Amino acid sequence: MHLIYQIFIDPFVQMGSAPDLFVQTLWEGLVAGVLYSLIALGFVLIFKASGVFNFAQGIMVVFAALTLVGLYAHGVPAFLALAITIGVMFLLAMAVERLVLRPLVNQPEIILFMATFGLTYILIGFGELIFGGDPKVMITDQLYLPSGSYTIKALGGFVQMQKIDIAAAVIASAMVASLAVFFQKTRIGRALRAVADSHRAALSVGISLEYIWVTVWFAAGIVALATGIMWGARSNVSFALEIISLKALPVLILGGFTSIPGAIIGGIIIGVGEKIGEFYWGPLFGSGIEEWFAYVIALIFLLFRPQGLFGERIIERI
Repeated sequence: MHLIYQIFIDPFVQMGSAPDLFVQTLWEGLVAGVLYSLIALGFVLIFKASGVFNFAQGIMVVFAALTLVGLYAHGVPAFLALAITIGVMFLLAMAVERLVLRPLVNQPEIILFMATFGLTYILIGFGELIFGGDPKVMITDQLYLPSGSYTIKALGGFVQMQKIDIAAAVIASAMVASLAVFFQKTRIGRALRAVADSHRAALSVGISLEYIWVTVWFAAGIVALATGIMWGARSNVSFALEIISLKALPVLILGGFTSIPGAIIGGIIIGVGEKIGEFYWGPLFGSGIEEWFAYVIALIFLLFRPQGLFGERIIERI
């Protein structure tokens, strides 16, 4: 009986007795959720264009951030380093299209998926060779990202908001919204959906797979760069950021692998859910609940709605 009280009643009593802490937890979860949405967006863009889960998206986040920090460390001004890094991500998109995707047109999706595994380890090895394996400090001041925090009085207490978290939430939201409109309302977006349905059919109506793939991988590279800057500003730039990117998997399961709005909603659900779970249920189940709680939520969704909130139900004839 005591265990039932601790699980189902006591957390809600705590929320009511200390509403300011609840709001603080919600805010931190919202920021994490928006950043998860930004990570998931890179996966969604590539999945929509090729029908494959890009396992290399996580290391692309690390590689983009390391390139930016590494250029600055060698004396390149911050905004010039940012521009060069964007150019590097474009060259990476062209290289992936030419060396990986073009030879595998019309191959089974599992072949493309395994190719992204190979790309992951190539980028890890190349990144360690060029930049080393030590954590790097993100150049937040040089990019004019804010530091410090605001303290707001609310609900009989105080809620603290880090300025970098506010900036991250605003920038990530703007990028997600812009890319959503771009790929939903433009000719490229329609061509992308055609490519996702069938490579052969897209080729038959004159759609250039090379152009679409370069565009989408470059967009995913820009998303990876923004993600690396924001996550790097909150911690450090290291290869450990690749692990954070795997949080996109439960986000995609919730929202649907082909839905940009789903990436947003799924990210917020995961971010808020894991922060609330850690704060209110963490003491009961032990510390570290935040590391696995998102996958529990995803597993529940797989049982009842495997296509996700915004994914399309797939019906196959047998």
